[in-house]
Amino acid sequence: MRKLNASLLLAGLSVPFALHAQTPAAPAAPEPTPEHSFAAKLSLYSEYEYRGISQTAEKPAIQLNLDYTHSSGLYAGLFLTNIEWLKDTAETLGGHTRGGSELDLFFGYRKEIMPEATLDVGYLRYQYPRSEDFYTAPKVHTDEVYAGITWKYFNVKYSYAFSDLFGVPNSEGSGFIEANVTYPLSDKFMLTGHVGHQYFRNNDPLGYTVYKIGLTYDAGDGWTLGGYYKDTDAQSDLYTYHGTDWSKGRLVGFVSKSFSL
Repeated sequence: MRKLNASLLLAGLSVPFALHAQTPAAPAAPEPTPEHSFAAKLSLYSEYEYRGISQTAEKPAIQLNLDYTHSSGLYAGLFLTNIEWLKDTAETLGGHTRGGSELDLFFGYRKEIMPEATLDVGYLRYQYPRSEDFYTAPKVHTDEVYAGITWKYFNVKYSYAFSDLFGVPNSEGSGFIEANVTYPLSDKFMLTGHVGHQYFRNNDPLGYTVYKIGLTYDAGDGWTLGGYYKDTDAQSDLYTYHGTDWSKGRLVGFVSKSFSL
């Protein structure tokens, strides 16, 4: 929002009976960026997929985002969602788990390094509560650092895992590189696109490339609706559990509501 200048300066002429001339109002000054800002978003997805791989076995997901931003560029937050892949994987391997949720914790720093170009670096922890019951496989909690640059409508980002990636043995040092576009078609509609490649260190067959294209609609008052199509070139047999191929192409729809706290 911009602050309106409510006072109009009138310059009076000293000559009697002369007309008074009104000086133009000074340009409105931008409202200062708040030192602290908090935001929340509640979303419903037809399916939770991450990097092209289904996390809910084609079932819906309810998700919560909480974000804090400081005027210096520092930020932190969390992301919470239900999942299915942990249970399905455990059962396939002869184990069991009560872990049916994912809690991501992150913090980082954003800075505009040139006009319309922003650098973003940070740390992300994928935490799976109660996954310790999954006793037949390595721990699935994952730690990543990331760096990305956004310029106008385009973004590139690289994420590096300094732990095993989602429980895959000996996968420390895996990485995900991606390119994204968010292009305004109108005041309300945005075209979105994504291509990324997941690399698993010491586990090459698990690697794959993911593609996405979609539309979002700003319905006002914090509401957003959208959908996209995603597909991958992953080896189907490596991502099929209980008869469901987590990597195959499909449509994903969502609706979300954002709040300022």
